[in-house]
Amino acid sequence: MSDFWLLIELGFSHVWDLQGYDHLLFLVALCLPFSSRQWKPLLWLITCFTIGHSLSLIFASLEVVAVSSIWIEFLIPVSIAATAVYNLIYAKAVGFRNNQLVMWVTLFFGLVHGFGFAGYFELIRDLEQPLWSSLLFFAFGIESAQIVLGTLMLLLSYVVLNVFNRNRRNWILVLSSVIIGILLPIIIERWP
Repeated sequence: MSDFWLLIELGFSHVWDLQGYDHLLFLVALCLPFSSRQWKPLLWLITCFTIGHSLSLIFASLEVVAVSSIWIEFLIPVSIAATAVYNLIYAKAVGFRNNQLVMWVTLFFGLVHGFGFAGYFELIRDLEQPLWSSLLFFAFGIESAQIVLGTLMLLLSYVVLNVFNRNRRNWILVLSSVIIGILLPIIIERWP
């Protein structure tokens, strides 16, 4: 049973690893347009991302799909920047834009991010657990960490917008612009 807790902890710490801040940046960009009353659609998006992330780990672990790490390392910051740009474009349309495309794109971005972690997952395969249970508990750790971050983002947004009485549109525009500013040099550096 201790291996299961290790897998959950690895999934949780994967999200909160400050050296791999790309996961955090993506989730911040994903959460930005949502208010605390819109936690359900945000939870769906977070879960779509986890599903995509888990699917790519399954594909890589079973050697069903092999993707060039050069392209993955490039597409990860591109996916985050694309989410932030989407926020800039739709900053007036606050919250979840009831759009199936957003969910599918989030799932795809989860696939991309999962392939970026697939090499590290080889260490997890060395545990004496069935692959399916390792993936399940690791995914549970990832989902838990993402829900914690989503909750913190909703609380932060609530404080900024309601306590400090800031404009929602400006909040989204500023943070999305900061995220893009962080990622542009990385995207240029990783251009294949």
